[in-house]
Amino acid sequence: MPTSSAHPVSTASLMRNYLHAKDENRPLYMARAFTTDATLKMTLRTQAIAFPPEAHGVEAITEALVRTFGQTYENVFTFYLAHPGDDVALDEYACDWFVGMTEKATGHVRVGCGRYDWAFQAEPHLANRLTITIETMLTLPADAAPSVFAWLTALPYPWTDPQHVVQAAPPIEALAPVIHWIRRADPVHPTGGTA
Repeated sequence: MPTSSAHPVSTASLMRNYLHAKDENRPLYMARAFTTDATLKMTLRTQAIAFPPEAHGVEAITEALVRTFGQTYENVFTFYLAHPGDDVALDEYACDWFVGMTEKATGHVRVGCGRYDWAFQAEPHLANRLTITIETMLTLPADAAPSVFAWLTALPYPWTDPQHVVQAAPPIEALAPVIHWIRRADPVHPTGGTA
């Protein structure tokens, strides 16, 4: 029934609603992911993208991560690099993420990575705190789009793993900082890297 979809019972469905909102520019989904008084904290380890350091309340979070973000970027694909498990409602969850998108104004391709640190309340199961760490954000020329989006659209979405990302990456030298960071999260190092 409609009321059951408004408050997902699993952490995974809540995280999926977050990407429905952010990647697909559907603000209504933010209320299906966050409490009304949720807090967002941004930790930027790069100067290549701008976000407010904090946002308080679901409306402010929606403004920062959906409305304002959607004015600048399109073709957004955000991937979680770990899965919280099906049919579980966690108190906290942390995972790495990886994103690709284009700038509306220039057509430039942006590829970045970082970490999500989630905290949830139990009833209803919604996020009351999210810290987003942006480790790296690259800017590639518009002519990189066909190769980059062939790569992104072939990955399982929105959950994939470092091995899939690294093995399928196109041979674009400028992607090296993101690939290196993602590879460090993969204990197998399938491409021959070392720990």
